[in-house]
Amino acid sequence: MEDKSSRCNKSTVDFKVKEEELEYQSGFGNHFSSEAIPESLPQGQNSPLICPLGLYAEQISGSAFTAPRKTNQRSWLYRIKPSVTHEPFKPRVPSNRKLVSEFDQSNSSATPTQLRWRPVDSPDSPTDFIDGLYTICGAGSSFLRHGYAIHMYTANKSMENCAFCNADGDFLVVPQEGRLWITTECGKLQVSPGEIIVLPQGFRFDVNLPDGPSRGYVAEVFGTHFQLPDLGPIGANGLAASRDFLVPTAWYNQDPRPGYTIVQKFGGELFTAIQDFSPFNVVAWHGNYVPYKVSTANGPSFSLL
Repeated sequence: MEDKSSRCNKSTVDFKVKEEELEYQSGFGNHFSSEAIPESLPQGQNSPLICPLGLYAEQISGSAFTAPRKTNQRSWLYRIKPSVTHEPFKPRVPSNRKLVSEFDQSNSSATPTQLRWRPVDSPDSPTDFIDGLYTICGAGSSFLRHGYAIHMYTANKSMENCAFCNADGDFLVVPQEGRLWITTECGKLQVSPGEIIVLPQGFRFDVNLPDGPSRGYVAEVFGTHFQLPDLGPIGANGLAASRDFLVPTAWYNQDPRPGYTIVQKFGGELFTAIQDFSPFNVVAWHGNYVPYKVSTANGPSFSLL
């Protein structure tokens, strides 16, 4: 009899996914499921005593487990190695002092003057998405789980052997110039100017730049999630339809990655932890708490509930 616990190690290793090979699932707030290897997704149970292929079951929550069913958000991820097998987090050196998550009179001020921000120039030195992210305004506090922050980013370098995780809130990323090739624990997404992507709190992701330098905008919300507003007098077919939102399909990397760095944003500060594998080792997953993208041509409009 075949040893299913070792079958995963013999299966497809990391491979380069081309744009035309990307597959998405459609919907907003749906319960999705995806598996990169057939029969790797448990049936009838979320966390069986022994998962198929010897995988590890982990849940990532976007709400309190006691939340009403209509607002309860969580996904189950089935991965090759547990996400907690890393060294302890330490403050990142150097840190990014341009990031702010606590807004008060000590670090910000209000003005009645109309303001606007011009696109920033591409940096002269190699800069990835993490170092090219900076705050321009906001309100509230990430620790109090209330408020928001508005950032801009500029990058000319893909993230190398590292992943980013935002523990403060959800990111809504709007590229203004240059495509983004984003790998998440749920799979890969390509985001072009004219599209937006939402990366929920707690998900690890990396950002690659297939076209070279990229710049754009990032909205971050604390303690809540982006929702589609009620339609009201604009009618049943106004704004974006649920089918316009695209969710990735499962993709995984099982190669050894010595010195792989997880960069976590917590309270506006950056912390790092080292591990010896890629966090994108999720072979299968299911749930309704997932990254997603949508084209602005479909007229999306978000609200905060």
